[in-house]
Amino acid sequence: MTAEDPRGTSRPLPFFVYGTLRPGEANHDLLLRGRALAEEPGHLPGAVLYDGPGYPYAVEEPGAATVRGELVTARPEAYQGLLAALDRLEEYVPGDPRSLYVRAARDVRRAAGGTVRAWVYLAAPRVAARLRATGTRIADGDWLSRR
Repeated sequence: MTAEDPRGTSRPLPFFVYGTLRPGEANHDLLLRGRALAEEPGHLPGAVLYDGPGYPYAVEEPGAATVRGELVTARPEAYQGLLAALDRLEEYVPGDPRSLYVRAARDVRRAAGGTVRAWVYLAAPRVAARLRATGTRIADGDWLSRR
């Protein structure tokens, strides 16, 4: 399922970030500094990563390897503002077919072990179809390795 998962909305979820929101990248300090309570490495199973124009796209692909990134837990008082800021950054508008991404609740594996439900911005269906047809896949699932 690539649409927003309503099961994840009953309580604040961490965010799984895999591109410009990772530590050391352009949007990390801009949007996460002071709003994050914790950050830890994680992996999104069943997805592949494509290089986009300046940022990556995660595309669900059952049985695929994993996408590498970070799990970011927001400070409780900053959660709603951060959620809104990330939706704007990712050009996600619920129900809008022009959205580049969809925000979906997915199980993410912690590097230290175990899984956690987290918000992930996945390529919207029309974007995912284009990427599968003509996109440049990042083989190891780690956007930072493209450098």
